[in-house]
Amino acid sequence: MTDQTSRQGFSTRAIHAGQEPDPRTGAVVPAIYQTSTYKQDGVGGFREGYEYSRSANPTRTALEECIADLESGARGFAFASGLAGEDAIMRGLLGPGDHMVVPTDAYGGTYRLVAKVQQRWGVDHSLAKVSQPDAIRGEIRPGVTKMIWLETPTNPLLGIADIAAIAEIAHEAGALLVVDNTFASPYLQQPIALGADIVVHSTTKYVGGHSDVVGGAVVVAPQIAVPEYADAAERIAFHQNSMGGVAGPMDSWLTLRGLKTLAVRMERHCDNAERVVEFLRSRSDVTHVNYPGLDSHPGHDVAAKQMRRFGGMVSFQVEGGEQRALDIVGSTKLWILGESLGGVESLIEHPGRMTHASVAGTELEVPSDLIRLSVGIEDVDDLVADLEQAMG
Repeated sequence: MTDQTSRQGFSTRAIHAGQEPDPRTGAVVPAIYQTSTYKQDGVGGFREGYEYSRSANPTRTALEECIADLESGARGFAFASGLAGEDAIMRGLLGPGDHMVVPTDAYGGTYRLVAKVQQRWGVDHSLAKVSQPDAIRGEIRPGVTKMIWLETPTNPLLGIADIAAIAEIAHEAGALLVVDNTFASPYLQQPIALGADIVVHSTTKYVGGHSDVVGGAVVVAPQIAVPEYADAAERIAFHQNSMGGVAGPMDSWLTLRGLKTLAVRMERHCDNAERVVEFLRSRSDVTHVNYPGLDSHPGHDVAAKQMRRFGGMVSFQVEGGEQRALDIVGSTKLWILGESLGGVESLIEHPGRMTHASVAGTELEVPSDLIRLSVGIEDVDDLVADLEQAMG
């Protein structure tokens, strides 16, 4: 991040960081470098470091520089998916005998990666509620715990972690703090500024924002608090190149285009979510609403301290149990029944049967009467009316 861009506002940086007009043509939008290889000026004479697009591609570089700038990081990496980015962090930095702490309501795909893949490679884990720093401290194994993994807000129960407090706990133990910032986006929350060492995103979600591209990103802080991992960026770069799960040029271009409007989209997502929450709270058949913007939410004060606003994700429980929840998600007309989140269109889903089916029967199992909403940017009166007719 340059001194000039660090003094500019978020939207300005989202539009310009890593995206200077093309010096030859003057084009204001980065080109899609749909190429696999590059001409060398003699053996080893790479032009600006480009030799083969698995290792680096100019379109991907633009995205990596922009997302690093927006997260106040030193270096960014773009991947083919969020899970590919998570794999690069875990397998690039952890080894047999290491231990990590994972949220009790982590995203199902993350937990699958930890429990089904990392465990086989000798990396152990334990679970703790992200909303309870002392619980996280209690799971640390001195000399063995190398990483604390946070989501905040969590998926799908919208739990809130105090990033600054947990960063202190992690660093005292010699462990890295990794924060999945997907639900908040870099616009609403800045984990590195709060002490995180590494930030990860599924850029498929709010960063891309249009449900037309799958991708992931990892951003490494300028200063890693744990000396053992001072070379974390180099190790992740090595893993990215060695494993090859990189974002392609077209995917990088689409994600970068999405970033340009992230700030204005997030404001509308938040506006609409607040109205939807107001409607849900007015219903006698809604037994619980999870949204960190509510004063009654146990993480409200922490969220208010570390987030710009409270986001576009909402989950709630209903009377009538699982069958009623299934009936509701199957009865909407405007809300689309589907997995994923963070797009301009509103999505509704049943986590127990859909996004979190892989954790059924584990400590991460979610309530069977839970419904998750990804509140889009449509006219909110239409969204509320559709929920009302679906709920009867």
